Amino acid sequence: MGLISDKVKEVSPSGIRKFFDLVMSRKDVISLGVGEPDFVTPWHIREACVYSLEQGYTMYTSNFGLLELRQEISSYIKNEYSLRYSPKKEILVTVGVSEALDLALRAVVNPGDEIVIPEPSYVSYKPCTTLAGGKPVILETKVSDDFQVNSKELQKIITSKTKVIILGYPNNPTGAIMPRSKLEEIAKIALKHNLIIISDEIYDQLTYVGKHTSIATLPGMKERTILLRGFSKSYAMTGWRIGYALSNPKIIEAMMKIHQYTMLCAPIMGQKGAIEALRNGNKEMEEMVEEYNQRRKVVVKGLNEIGLFCFEPKGAFYAFPSIKKTGLSSEEFCQRLLKEENVAVVPGTAFGECGEGYVRLSYAASLPDINEALSRMGRFVRKYQHIR
Repeated sequence: MGLISDKVKEVSPSGIRKFFDLVMSRKDVISLGVGEPDFVTPWHIREACVYSLEQGYTMYTSNFGLLELRQEISSYIKNEYSLRYSPKKEILVTVGVSEALDLALRAVVNPGDEIVIPEPSYVSYKPCTTLAGGKPVILETKVSDDFQVNSKELQKIITSKTKVIILGYPNNPTGAIMPRSKLEEIAKIALKHNLIIISDEIYDQLTYVGKHTSIATLPGMKERTILLRGFSKSYAMTGWRIGYALSNPKIIEAMMKIHQYTMLCAPIMGQKGAIEALRNGNKEMEEMVEEYNQRRKVVVKGLNEIGLFCFEPKGAFYAFPSIKKTGLSSEEFCQRLLKEENVAVVPGTAFGECGEGYVRLSYAASLPDINEALSRMGRFVRKYQHIR
């Protein structure tokens, strides 16, 4: 009898973690690799947490989360997207969006169900599918389509076993967004084949061109969509680990059933901070988004000028430039850039095999660091172009 579960053996270690083991062994690295805001959580949100501790809020909450927070989430979604979710039956507060994704998959997937995952995508989608007993079916997105899901290609891979389509837009790692017209095409396929959509919208507020459209707002889609959202990116609250899921009562109840036996509840102090963020955090959020937008323009312009073609990311805080002209693989490019120029970016292959020939860099870093990193990368690219 083997010591380790066969399912766990199937799962590869995170490509990001593997690479950052190398980063941690070096000093004075300019890191454009971490998907984390470089802003500190606004003081009034931290103060709400401190005050909650002073008031003795150190206990468990309902498995669903504080009703007060669920009411604020319900109001936010109604005001932002004209969607109505019952605070008592259709909202679950989770330990970050990562837990929400795991719960969503385990709640709806039976062994052998096929789960469509457009790649490049967030590193957890494929492993969580495998751990839930599902079969990942990869749909490659292409730069020629702005890394958006092509509905004709999607239709080709739908089978009688297809159960779920995972959408992660605005996208990590590419920065792509999905316009309403493209979402409407996906919605038609979901309705035709009776599919569930898991829509990871953690970057919904970080959209720089137009306004984010949630697929749940389209006709017939609210009941078959599991919306995943959180506070990490928009409010600079990554370490607080507060996310939430919205869906129909049956799915939320199923997710809560797993949640109550594993996590029980998200930390009450974090939930108190999240209430303050929703009530009074928009000003700082808008300032952060504008700062990211300025950095985005600098990064895209700088990458193209040094010869690394980069399509325009319109959401999140990542750029996904092509490094093919250097003749290096994604892994080689990142390892050598770190060793020779002390700049850390992430291999595109960490986000799926079709990420080969690309790297991900985050512009959630200061402008001086971004400019210096671009200068070093330019020197690096010129060197390898010459060698090639």
